[in-house]
Amino acid sequence: MASMGFSSVHFSTPFKVPGGKPHPAMAFLGSSFKIPAGFSKSALIDRGFVFKPSRLPGFASRAPKTMGVAYATAAMEKSIHEFTVKDIEGKNVSLSKFKGKVLLIVNVASKCGLTTSNYTELSHLYENYKTQGLEILAFPCNQFGMQEPGSNPEIKKFACTRFKAEFPIFDKVDVNGPFTAPVYQFLKSSAGGFLGDLIKWNFEKFLVDKNGKVVERYPPTTSPFQIEKDIKKLLAA
Repeated sequence: MASMGFSSVHFSTPFKVPGGKPHPAMAFLGSSFKIPAGFSKSALIDRGFVFKPSRLPGFASRAPKTMGVAYATAAMEKSIHEFTVKDIEGKNVSLSKFKGKVLLIVNVASKCGLTTSNYTELSHLYENYKTQGLEILAFPCNQFGMQEPGSNPEIKKFACTRFKAEFPIFDKVDVNGPFTAPVYQFLKSSAGGFLGDLIKWNFEKFLVDKNGKVVERYPPTTSPFQIEKDIKKLLAA
């Protein structure tokens, strides 16, 4: 599968909050950032990215000193199975329980324009392929447009009642910035996209093989149904 490069980035997702101002959770690009061919600094600014002389947060070698150990630890992990996360009820879950499974990992939100289509399609994929070895891991995140403001019980009720979601939903996390969850540090370092390791918006997706390795990363505008063929290939492998 081809990895996501500069040419495959989609900017159709609204990266700004109402009023046109970049949300504070969005990217802050340092002066050392190399702008890809075909893009200008002003074009990136128009899409919600902010240029500052500070270093780009999120990279292991450039993390704040207080977060250095966490970033270094995540960077050293070799498999998603080596991480422990908290579920939606606050209980520890070792991802080693998913060894031998194909994983689709998604940062979700309840009040996004992409919510209905993504939850509906994710639930459909899970229903069709869970017996063949697919697991969908949903991580709520409130960093994009403040579109996941609810408590964990509210998030669980929303997903399970409205969309009949049966796949695992985990504790709310940060996916960008100095408090990025270690599992997302690993995912992003394993599949850097257009802007390095930055998650662009709600419903960005990572496809992980049975050995816990990231094999593909998809932008928010890629629907779950568009990933189905890649899921089937990994399930058959």
